[in-house]
Amino acid sequence: MDITLRISRSLAARIVSETMRFPVETCGLLLGFDNAVEAIEPCDNVHATPATHFELDPAALFRALRRGRTGGPQVIGHYHSHPSGVAMPSPTDAAQAAPDGAYWLIAAGPELTAWRASGDGAVYGRFDPVALAIAP
Repeated sequence: MDITLRISRSLAARIVSETMRFPVETCGLLLGFDNAVEAIEPCDNVHATPATHFELDPAALFRALRRGRTGGPQVIGHYHSHPSGVAMPSPTDAAQAAPDGAYWLIAAGPELTAWRASGDGAVYGRFDPVALAIAP
């Protein structure tokens, strides 16, 4: 089944702009419903080596999950940057990803790509590419 993740041009531009501002991996949450991103929430990267790894601030993630339980947008995935790499999952990303169907947006410079974590993905056995529809 082909999946398309929908995001507005303004949200996609915010992700690219944010991730290009810093020389370390930046990250945040994708909030929405089903396969539509309705909002993003930048998060602190709390990993000990943020130049090459990312870890979402757990407190921010828990707050977003709680809001989702009360009717707000759901956490449908997250985004992060590869400041000196390419906009595709790395072996490290695959090792850290749960096979939970979450969307991953990866930014490298101005490029933004979409992926979905799975148990038998085409990339490193963990990710499948997803079409990204950027709408006005």
